[in-house]
Amino acid sequence: MARSTAGVITLNVNGEKHTLPVDHRTTLLDALRERLDLTGTKKGCDQGQCGACTVLLDGRRSLSCLHLAVAAEGQEITTIEGVAEGDRLHPVQEAFLDLDGYQCGYCTPGQICSAIAVIEEHAAGWPSAATADVRPEAGPPPLTAEEIRERMSGNLCRCGAYVSIVRAVARAAAETGARTTNEGAA
Repeated sequence: MARSTAGVITLNVNGEKHTLPVDHRTTLLDALRERLDLTGTKKGCDQGQCGACTVLLDGRRSLSCLHLAVAAEGQEITTIEGVAEGDRLHPVQEAFLDLDGYQCGYCTPGQICSAIAVIEEHAAGWPSAATADVRPEAGPPPLTAEEIRERMSGNLCRCGAYVSIVRAVARAAAETGARTTNEGAA
């Protein structure tokens, strides 16, 4: 007798529970876009190389094209549709709008989700490859343009809006209380 490759899962997306039947091989990206009609999360490369599909799983960024939907069961999934609080945009969304951190907008949802996580990772003291002093007692380094570029390096923008993206992340971080410096923010 053949084993079933399908099942019923419950996904907690943007604070709402959704129960749906899925093939066990369905990616989280496809479940979000095709089954739940949450099309803000974009399918770019479908290989985990561009970051367009970035969502937050329990507050940590994840490439939804590489994450199976069944593996996301029991986790809080936040997509671009869930980062604002009602009509009030998230500070990262505000900064992207104010500083033109987008051009065509295709990568923007993944960029914003990644930026939200970057700011939280930095505030928690997580070092990056650009962090000079990684000792825990040193605390978070200043969130320089170099730090932001390194931390956001998994998100590609084919339009080349990187300068504005770095400025937007720096502004949002400053508004949320991160230790920042404008050194090299251009």
